[in-house]
Amino acid sequence: MAFFRSVATVAATTTTTTAVAAFAFSSLVSNSSSSKSPQTKPHNFSFFSSQSLSLVSPNRFPLVKNFTNPPSALHMDAPTSNHQDDQVLPELLTEYMVDMKCEGCVNAVKNKLQTVNGVLNVEVDLSNQVVRILGCSPVKTMTEALEQTGRKARLIGQGVPDEFLVTAAVAEFKGPDIFGVVRFAQVNMELARIEANFNGLSPGKHGWSINEFGDLTKGAASTGKVYNPISIAAKEPLGDLRTLEVDDKGEAFFSSVKVKLRVADLIGRSIVVYGSADKSDSGVTAAVIARSAGVGENYKKICSCDGTTIWESSNNDFVNSKV
Repeated sequence: MAFFRSVATVAATTTTTTAVAAFAFSSLVSNSSSSKSPQTKPHNFSFFSSQSLSLVSPNRFPLVKNFTNPPSALHMDAPTSNHQDDQVLPELLTEYMVDMKCEGCVNAVKNKLQTVNGVLNVEVDLSNQVVRILGCSPVKTMTEALEQTGRKARLIGQGVPDEFLVTAAVAEFKGPDIFGVVRFAQVNMELARIEANFNGLSPGKHGWSINEFGDLTKGAASTGKVYNPISIAAKEPLGDLRTLEVDDKGEAFFSSVKVKLRVADLIGRSIVVYGSADKSDSGVTAAVIARSAGVGENYKKICSCDGTTIWESSNNDFVNSKV
């Protein structure tokens, strides 16, 4: 199966490095009264002011370590899935390419993002049309806020810079009936964030999981068992993501964290969504997990594959049109 994992990673690199970044070791955070959200070590992030913001290289924002007062994680007011009561999401850096022309555009973007719950800091590089956000808001929320300014926006990177070889991964479901995107971002060596959006599923509860292989020759049926590293002993497989709650419109949104999950170990495996909550069927759809751009890794404005501009690519992307 190493062949499928290698092909999947190479094949998805072109489409994913300008699209998303997407979310690192044994079970989802439980909503039982006895469980507690994982305690995460605050990352030492700091930003230059807008007057001094400049790129230290064509591919990097300036980054200063040692926050004097590290920001706290966002406490979710309501669960975004059926097992996420009192959910705490750790902060990450998220980068967008945003179509900005002048300082007025910059101010409009910053003012809008600063109203979003969980956004802690916003910096903008107008010359490169890059917006960098520190916070714990879901990608879906930040993307919607940017779109509300009337400007084209493209997620280009997410994660914790300079701490991991692979900080983000993504799986894209491209239809024809079920569309969606699942993003993974490494927070630290013991924790990963997971965010997912789906459209086209039947209403109700659907089990979903990370499976062993990225072999889609027979659809979900050829992806193997639920991913579970031998080194990790747990009551349920590490790759068991439990259930998605799908509304009457066929839409589902999921945002949570998972302990002991390493994003680097997921590349070339797959995400499978099942028709039932107990995963008793072979699965209704599946997608391969591919490496995605981390922070500071993707400032391209033109897709090198065919010369398509990032805005043209964004307009044709199923994630923007369907989810």
